[in-house]
Amino acid sequence: MNLKLNELKTFETERLVLTPTTTADAEFILALFNTPKWIEFIGDRNLQNVQDAEEYISNKITPQIQKVGFGNYTVTRKFDRAKIGSCGLYDREGVEGIDIGFAFLPQYEKKGYGFESANKLKELAFSEFNLTEINGITSEKNIGSQKLLMKLGLQFQKNIKLTDDTEEVLLYKLAF
Repeated sequence: MNLKLNELKTFETERLVLTPTTTADAEFILALFNTPKWIEFIGDRNLQNVQDAEEYISNKITPQIQKVGFGNYTVTRKFDRAKIGSCGLYDREGVEGIDIGFAFLPQYEKKGYGFESANKLKELAFSEFNLTEINGITSEKNIGSQKLLMKLGLQFQKNIKLTDDTEEVLLYKLAF
């Protein structure tokens, strides 16, 4: 596929805009990836400064978006243009198929933004990106993520270990 970043679509919900993450989002990504919940439940990506975040975006996020046409989206509130979180469909190593994921800055949690953005991506997975199923993985300790995956219609399948991880994670699945 090899799309250019300017060829990628932006999507909207009632309150949110989902834009493919680019290096212009580096400051936001640095802040999000260093929140306590991100580090506890997703893992420390060792981003120490904006340059680290730009490199992470260029090396980890952009290639998947260009290759398959979807990936990580920066979630922005319409009314004030605040970058509040990220949501995406990921071709993640150690997970067969495409994985839906989400994370928000602490001050924007518990306001329905996670469900609103992830539900939009779930719909797009089947209608726009022609996927037949999506997965979700989460830590056994991340009850909020488990609840959101179930609210999206994904059902628990089994515990799995991701490549190079020692801790098992819960695998959820939804087939279209």
